[in-house]
Amino acid sequence: MSHIKAPIVDTERRRRRSTAESSDAQWDHDPRVYRRTSQCDRLCVDIGSHVAETPSPDVSHQYTPKCLSAHKGSTPCHYGEEVWQDGSSLRTTIRAENEVEANKLANNYRFGFRKWKSHVTERPIEDRSDIVRELYSELNFVRPQGSLITCGNMAYLILFGWWISLAYLLVSVLMFLTIIGVPYGKLCWKLSCYFLWPFGKSILKPRSLVRRCCVKFPHCEAIPEESDSKEGKESTPLLMPPSIPIEVPPQRTRYWCRVSTYVWLLLGYPLLGLIHGLACFLSWILVFTIPVAKMNARTLAIILLMPPEDVHIHRLKKPQGCESQVLLCCYHAFNWYYYKYTLDGINVFAVNLLPLVITTLVVGYVDTENQFVSSEAKFAAAVSSIIPLSYYIGMGIASISAQSNFAVGAVVNATFGSITEMTFYITALLRGHKAGTKCYEEIVKAALTGTLLGCILFIPGISMIIGGFKHREQRFNSRSAGVSSALLFISVGGVFAPTLFSKAYGSLVCAGCSSSPANTSGPFACMDCHYDMSGSYEPLYLRHIEPLVYTISVLLPSAYLIGLIFTLKTHSHIYDIQVSDGHDHHQGQCPPEGASGGHGTVVHWSRLRALSVLIMATLLMAACADLTTEHIKPILDHSAISQYFIGVTVLAMVPEIPEIFNGIQFALQNNISLSLEVGNCIAVQVCMIQIPLLILFNTFYDVGFVLLFSDLHLWASIFSVIVVNYIFMDGKSDYFQGTALVVVYLILLALYFFAPSPRAC
Repeated sequence: MSHIKAPIVDTERRRRRSTAESSDAQWDHDPRVYRRTSQCDRLCVDIGSHVAETPSPDVSHQYTPKCLSAHKGSTPCHYGEEVWQDGSSLRTTIRAENEVEANKLANNYRFGFRKWKSHVTERPIEDRSDIVRELYSELNFVRPQGSLITCGNMAYLILFGWWISLAYLLVSVLMFLTIIGVPYGKLCWKLSCYFLWPFGKSILKPRSLVRRCCVKFPHCEAIPEESDSKEGKESTPLLMPPSIPIEVPPQRTRYWCRVSTYVWLLLGYPLLGLIHGLACFLSWILVFTIPVAKMNARTLAIILLMPPEDVHIHRLKKPQGCESQVLLCCYHAFNWYYYKYTLDGINVFAVNLLPLVITTLVVGYVDTENQFVSSEAKFAAAVSSIIPLSYYIGMGIASISAQSNFAVGAVVNATFGSITEMTFYITALLRGHKAGTKCYEEIVKAALTGTLLGCILFIPGISMIIGGFKHREQRFNSRSAGVSSALLFISVGGVFAPTLFSKAYGSLVCAGCSSSPANTSGPFACMDCHYDMSGSYEPLYLRHIEPLVYTISVLLPSAYLIGLIFTLKTHSHIYDIQVSDGHDHHQGQCPPEGASGGHGTVVHWSRLRALSVLIMATLLMAACADLTTEHIKPILDHSAISQYFIGVTVLAMVPEIPEIFNGIQFALQNNISLSLEVGNCIAVQVCMIQIPLLILFNTFYDVGFVLLFSDLHLWASIFSVIVVNYIFMDGKSDYFQGTALVVVYLILLALYFFAPSPRAC
């Protein structure tokens, strides 16, 4: 009996609490009641659509309500990686919503696999935080106001409010002049005042025949109230049964029979459509002002197509009753958290930059004579277009790897993991070979070195700094970091071995030597002395250096393969990864939908779609790389900045911007191990995969690529590897160590900035 009595008592207690909270006296003090009432308002106005069995158009983006009484105070489920120390080793526990996400998270810890932070499957909105839920709302719910005088709202007034309000004012005058459109003129006047400062106001549609809120929340289990002798006359049901008859207002059939409607659709609506379309586009591009875009889109699609007498604007001081429907209610025009906003799993920044890619390609290949757009602008646009394409390639790789077995994932990561950089390197070498200049080869070597330096120093450094501000001290697996460091030593030593060999046995060449006429026996003054790096000293190059290069190009991929076998097969225990379903280690977590065995999991991109995106993004990347190398020549010829600096910074780090953000996000989640692996993985791939592939390409199609680097590239790379291995020695990180790495990186950039340009340029 005790097992049966406990739920009844708990249910009665929750019922009493919900009844007590529904009173108006507590409305101003309990935001939960406010939210419940707004949900009631929003659902009551859709009674007609529920009766007609037509789905609401806003269900997918509204808050998915849980049972308000039963789940009061509950928190959304959280999944991800958690690193904790057990004795002398670090154990990583992976908690994921489903099997696909578990595979993606496990792949992040595998050597040679691209690290990816974003989800590859859909997440139920009820399992996410309130902040994220608000991002996907449709601005048609009422909530506690708070302060409305914010910097973001003032920015709205300056950037959008005044000219949208002015446009409505002009259209209002136009409607009044038509005489027959006077009702719409009055509507435009009210909307002119509304859009000047819409915050804290609501646009309502009255429903006079709707008597009470009697529709159940979707996916909720209503808790019926039992009446007793004390509360039978005072309490009312929280949710009425759906069987109670509802009086539905008659549909308006006379609206489309009015002449004023067609006058409005011909004169007023198109003009306001242009205004709202422009405001929607600008606010969407700015990302953080997406609420303004939603407000304009909702006005254009719903409010302006309603009868003017059905549109009422009120300043909300209390939730509206069930006799009205909230059409639009906005409190803030700016939200920093919109950087998390995604469309079909794609980050909003990548979505917004996709039109830039199309525009760049169209302008670049149509305006070949640079009549409308300068060569410098085309170069900047082509380089910027690489950023979203790198993101799409990364998400495609992560999606295929998460849905496939280990072998397929390894092949995809090995082939497409370096495709971004390889397309640029090969197109640059081909263009330099066609132009008969070694300048492009020097730019490629500078980009290779810049990628190496940025991944060794900058990505771990900036991740440590930002993660250190949130977490005082972060720990990482020193054994797994030691494997990456060892491979990094091997790869850097192998890549620069031909350069060291040429310095030991090469010939010293000087541009010119002279001596003082008064002292013919004195020392010579020689200018621009350097070791011959061009391979013109044929006996040394052909007999010794070239065979050494081919030998290294075979040994480096072999070492990479051995590293894969060591970390993924024979010694995979050094990562100590455990997969959990999220129920055993967190108390009070709700089970995710479709998490058992991967059943019911909805992936953003299927394997076929991900493969199609990979191929398309690769082709677009090749086109953007071609435009970049085509329009870089004027910058190299007329820029006062060293060509070394351009290659080390712009051409090297722009394709790695998505990886930088991945590393930062891992560090913010106290997973500094993956932040470090992001940079180390790319650096190892540069030396052990990309450079051998360039040598292989040069073997079959001679573009004059010689694996001999300048002194600045040599010593900067060796020094960086030594510094980063010293920092990683103790298995701990903080913002001071990250600052040290970033300062070293900036010092090396200063060396490249003030260094003379390569002789070939």
